[in-house]
Amino acid sequence: MTASTGATMAPSLADLLADSKNTVFFGGAGVSTESGIPDFRSETGLYSAKEQYGYPPEVLLSIQMLEHDPALFFKYYTENLIDLTAKPNPAHLALAELEKQGKMAAVITQNIDGLHQMAGSQNVIELHGSNWRPYCVGLNCDERYTLDYLLDKSHWVDGVPTCEKCGSMVRPDVVLYGEMLDDDAMYSAAKAISEADLLIVAGTSLAVYPAAGLVSNFSGRNLVLINKTPTALDNHADLVIREPVGEVFAQALGSVES
Repeated sequence: MTASTGATMAPSLADLLADSKNTVFFGGAGVSTESGIPDFRSETGLYSAKEQYGYPPEVLLSIQMLEHDPALFFKYYTENLIDLTAKPNPAHLALAELEKQGKMAAVITQNIDGLHQMAGSQNVIELHGSNWRPYCVGLNCDERYTLDYLLDKSHWVDGVPTCEKCGSMVRPDVVLYGEMLDDDAMYSAAKAISEADLLIVAGTSLAVYPAAGLVSNFSGRNLVLINKTPTALDNHADLVIREPVGEVFAQALGSVES
């Protein structure tokens, strides 16, 4: 495992977890890529989107696209952001187990795949929403649906899923480009981070705001960064690890339990 803390000997993640009284995890797309879910912001994702759909992901997944060309929005969204075969990887499973042991106070995620809940985590703060709870946008309707309903083309009209009660569009409960993040989710995340003595940030370059700015609320003892590429906060971390998130947590959990 590659780790660094400047000139001093790096503490292990297992040691930090064992010593912590309040650990919070903040994860990005890199947590789910090990479950086979691609990062649409990667070079491959950007190229594929432009080649197949004519626009970059930031345009395809914008509120403007949903409003002005919903058929193209739903084509890209259903073909690229939903994978019903994806399963929790060792990182998701380790975080759920740490919560069960009372060692993980909260999981904050930028992902919309629901894999943390599938793994068993209970206190999950979803900054960008979830694929799993579509809803009707109709005035005075707000009917809630399942992901299966949204994907069932028998409910689609002109390439757009529609409400069986009022006929309005059924959209995913996710934060699109051009939309504000949910105030309650941001508040809960900021509060959890401010109360943590150990903050583990994984699978994110910390380049997407305002979510990335949440880390500034941390004033605890130890900051851990797990990411394959450098981040702007590497020099402020007590431990920097460049290995895959799942491998890191599988090893750390084994050490904590032993």
